[in-house]
Amino acid sequence: MCVCDLVDVIKVPQPTASRHLAYLRKAGLVATEKKGFWMYYSLTPAKTKFHKRLMDCLAVCFEEVSEIRQDKARHAKLKKSGRCC
Repeated sequence: MCVCDLVDVIKVPQPTASRHLAYLRKAGLVATEKKGFWMYYSLTPAKTKFHKRLMDCLAVCFEEVSEIRQDKARHAKLKKSGRCC
């Protein structure tokens, strides 16, 4: 997902999203791929037991935290529209 789409989904300012993505990238939890002018971010596969547990916890959050469910719904709508930047 590109930062501009992530900003639309989670409703935070772009600099905030970019800063948090940089922390996640530095921790090895997020991977990047540059395509043209855009940088795309994705979660990395779990490499350690701790990382796997973090991903399991995140999966539970997607089901139980209402704000994250709303983010998930906005992402599905954005993905269906085919919009990116």
